[in-house]
Amino acid sequence: MAKILANDGIDKSGKDLLEKAGHTVITDKVAQADLINYVNANNIEVILVRSATTVRKDLFDACPSVKMVGRGGVGMDNIDVEYGRSKGVDVFNTPGASSQSVAELTMGHLFSLARFLHDSNKHMHANGTTQFEVLKKKYAKGFELRGKTLGIIGFGRIGQSLASYALGCGMNVIANDHHEHEVTVDVHVGSQKIPVKIQTTNFEHTIKNSDFISIHVPKQKDGGAVIGAKELAMMKKGVVLVNSARGGVIDETELLNALNSGQVAAAGLDVFEKEPTPRADLLAHPNICLTPHIGASTNEAQDRIGVEIAERIIKHYSAVKV
Repeated sequence: MAKILANDGIDKSGKDLLEKAGHTVITDKVAQADLINYVNANNIEVILVRSATTVRKDLFDACPSVKMVGRGGVGMDNIDVEYGRSKGVDVFNTPGASSQSVAELTMGHLFSLARFLHDSNKHMHANGTTQFEVLKKKYAKGFELRGKTLGIIGFGRIGQSLASYALGCGMNVIANDHHEHEVTVDVHVGSQKIPVKIQTTNFEHTIKNSDFISIHVPKQKDGGAVIGAKELAMMKKGVVLVNSARGGVIDETELLNALNSGQVAAAGLDVFEKEPTPRADLLAHPNICLTPHIGASTNEAQDRIGVEIAERIIKHYSAVKV
């Protein structure tokens, strides 16, 4: 049976399944600089990470005991995936487990930005007893989501889950993906499931025709931003952006410029280029709604992630035994 290092943690349900199957699960948090030595010293066969730990070529080369590397979540840009696979390591993620949680957080950002909840809550705490009428006037020009167009960049599981929520709120949805195709999204209304067909379109059309834009893609292959000055200039004046994908997908400097000019009315950010020390000017901007990379951090999502990881590992080792 395998020794498994869950370096960024694993939900109890997943840990229990693995231990019941006879595997040893270690939840020590090993510093990145010490990871290779720890893996070799403890004969670790499986490394589980989220977004905090990176698994690069040097580890794959230096740690022949490693048979599997699992990412709890969707994005795998903290792992040299293809290199690991070329070395015979089973590198995998859990793409479906957190889709609903990320979609719900994105909707939370949209509602907050539409009604200034992120800013009004802060100022009501500080000044609500002395400046109530001033604050009432300041936050009196919100807007409704119903009838507005949401553009979704990246129409995989998370993008489709977001579309389901947005459609349920009465929004129009246009979407962009690598390949133009028709996708059927199920909108849940009570006990009913209503199928809605969405034809994906090209990137430029999506960003030019959206009132709100939510991004669900990784950085470009060269590490560059997907949304920079050129793309921001193409958007409707007063657009609202949300990034719950990866820090750096939107160029943060150009986003601040667009916010200050009014080209972008507001932004919601769950991810940052310099995590865990994001830029102070981003954190201080009144038109940015902020969360600390918690898109997948719900009890339900973590439970699903833990179970999916455990089942993948158990299946792998069962096949090896056979």
